[in-house]
Amino acid sequence: MHTYLFVDGLEVVGRSDSRAVGLRPDELLRPGGPLYPADAARSVGVASSQGRPESDPTLHIRVRLRGATVVWSELMYPGLDSGVIEEVCFDLEQYVGEIERAYGLCATDPAGPSG
Repeated sequence: MHTYLFVDGLEVVGRSDSRAVGLRPDELLRPGGPLYPADAARSVGVASSQGRPESDPTLHIRVRLRGATVVWSELMYPGLDSGVIEEVCFDLEQYVGEIERAYGLCATDPAGPSG
């Protein structure tokens, strides 16, 4: 099982590197995990090229908190208008709620973290 990361209906991993797959949701989405916002900005490995170990991610994003906004930067994927998307912003409350919702779904799936 791997994580799909959607922003405005676009799957970030596949659009960034067609050979990559998202890391396991129990790693990325776990409470307090790497995608949770924190005061200090950090680089988060979110995907590995197929055939490479998950312990050696090939796709990274920078996650930081700016007030009540979560910012993902150091992106590089084509948007719907073919322009390059380099940064996206999320409302903090909505962002954390969606991570918790997604983690809850994968935690109850027999193939997910608890299965």
